[in-house]
Amino acid sequence: MASLLTSPLTKHKPFCLSSSPRTLTTSPSLNFTRVSFTHSQKLAPFKLPSLLSAFSEKGQKRDVTASASESGDYRRIMLSDVMVKKKEDKVPWWEREWSPMDYGAVAVVLSMHVLSLLAPFHFNWRAVSVAFGLYIVTGLLGVTLSFHRNLSHKSFKLPKWLEYLFAYFGAQALQGNPIDWVSTHRYHHQFCDSDRDPHSPLDGFWFSHMNWMFDANTITQRVGERNNVGDLEKQPFYQFLRSTYIWHPLALAVALYALGGFPFVVWGMGVRIVWVYHITWLVNSACHVWGEQAWNTGDLSKNNWMVAALAFGEGWHNNHHAFEFSARHGLEWWQLDMTWYVVRFLQAIGLATDVKLPSEAQKQRMTLTND
Repeated sequence: MASLLTSPLTKHKPFCLSSSPRTLTTSPSLNFTRVSFTHSQKLAPFKLPSLLSAFSEKGQKRDVTASASESGDYRRIMLSDVMVKKKEDKVPWWEREWSPMDYGAVAVVLSMHVLSLLAPFHFNWRAVSVAFGLYIVTGLLGVTLSFHRNLSHKSFKLPKWLEYLFAYFGAQALQGNPIDWVSTHRYHHQFCDSDRDPHSPLDGFWFSHMNWMFDANTITQRVGERNNVGDLEKQPFYQFLRSTYIWHPLALAVALYALGGFPFVVWGMGVRIVWVYHITWLVNSACHVWGEQAWNTGDLSKNNWMVAALAFGEGWHNNHHAFEFSARHGLEWWQLDMTWYVVRFLQAIGLATDVKLPSEAQKQRMTLTND
């Protein structure tokens, strides 16, 4: 998820970690690789991150507690097999340099959480209905369908008027403008679960969940200057949303107040935004810590049914990392994927075209049992 105000990548040209990945020299039982997730690319060497989740040659995980304790200071993320190495040179958050963008992101997130705490005192069913409706519009149509599957991965095509409408819905989720959101997400796939991943459990669960948004300098040091969203930057509509982004949620808040008073603002902005925040953030955090792996992706991505239910199918995250181009994340009939059902409906009525799905041959190459 991109920064709430503007991406840290929009700053002046930062220090860039440009060292190329190196091949690992581990024992034969370990095989750390990184998958380049576009369907036309091959597996590429992966730089070993500080976070350990060991895979056998067939992708099965093994317990790494013993080896971790022998080689350094590690801790296990609760109820998981993910081991995080303690970084000796890490500066405490209260001692590091904070940028104006960091303060702004904290202010936005904190204000939405405080506003949501007023919900019990301003409860009415109309306000709850507005919050639920906006949850569908901004969370499903805006974030998961538009920002993620359509803009980030180009899993399908929409008519421009509909693409722009759904992207505008995504901007109302207060998770950043489309250009910055997509840029951060593409870097996540490019550097997944490595030292350059913008939001990996590499630095702990809470860093991957939300704390990464409050440290712009670290993100720019990891991924360098934004150069992966030229397809969006050349479109005037997305440039407009980036330059005027913060005014659109404010306009929605004013409209809600005019329609239903302060309860509509509390529920339609505070409760709804905080809810969509956390179900989106759980994909970054929980889905790299807890769940099952169905595919040999060489990273920590997991399929988590609970996150999938809350986040419109985004919780089938190991499926997504195996086939990032796929418009469908719930690849099994029983894997609930509300976003895919909407895409399938749009395809049926002729609005979604060039819908991409993994072939059986591609599935066979990524299966854990494949030798």
